Amino acid sequence: MPDPQFLETPQGRRIAYHLTAGDGPCVVFLGGLKSDMEGTKAVHLETWCAAKGRPFLRFDYSGHGQSSGTFEEGCIGDWAEDTAAAITTLTTGKVILVGSSMGGWQSLLFARAHPTRVAGLVTIAAAPDFTEDGYWANFTDDQKTALERDGQIAMPSDYMEPFIITKRMIDDGRSRLVLRDPLPLPFAVRCLQGTADSAVSTQTAVRLLNHANSPDMRLLLVKDADHRFSDGPCLGLIEQAVTDVIAAAA
Repeated sequence: MPDPQFLETPQGRRIAYHLTAGDGPCVVFLGGLKSDMEGTKAVHLETWCAAKGRPFLRFDYSGHGQSSGTFEEGCIGDWAEDTAAAITTLTTGKVILVGSSMGGWQSLLFARAHPTRVAGLVTIAAAPDFTEDGYWANFTDDQKTALERDGQIAMPSDYMEPFIITKRMIDDGRSRLVLRDPLPLPFAVRCLQGTADSAVSTQTAVRLLNHANSPDMRLLLVKDADHRFSDGPCLGLIEQAVTDVIAAAA
């Protein structure tokens, strides 16, 4: 595996990335919370795009993987800035966004801010607004008090070790919500969601489907698929979804 390249963002963060050349709109993979660009889905899509001659970009948000900073320092807005810097600096023309979990939220934020840059969107267990509707809404009174008092709390996870959620992440997430106001997505959108996902519910996927305004938006529920959505059949479904949105943009 070659070493990553690095991008200095306008905010002074150092973002690690891999960029593969090709023809057509660049496929950009946006990973999940505390995930990195070496994950199964990102690497699989890179190999698949290379075989198809399509350009591909994967990168680590600040505080993730090989990029600068620590996770506890970051928030949704910081990672949106990282996403915008990576896409606007490293790609030209239209892009196809593939957002996994928190990356689904990031893809919606980028599409809302830069609608003319997006040719199509694929989400995988998208988690828009999760800091408000997932974390804050389910915190106990004791957790909310501890967050206000200490500025952070530790959260368990079904998919990784416990991690720190900061008051800054909650407060910043509240200013980045996408499911409260109109969400125009003027391109083809494919949403993939496993029914056995314990991190993001099918109700979240349906809420996004009902809320967004797109001329061609579809949700595929996959029975018994979990949040990772990275076994062989699921990877094939991601390939098909990317193929669909590229064809719709042609």
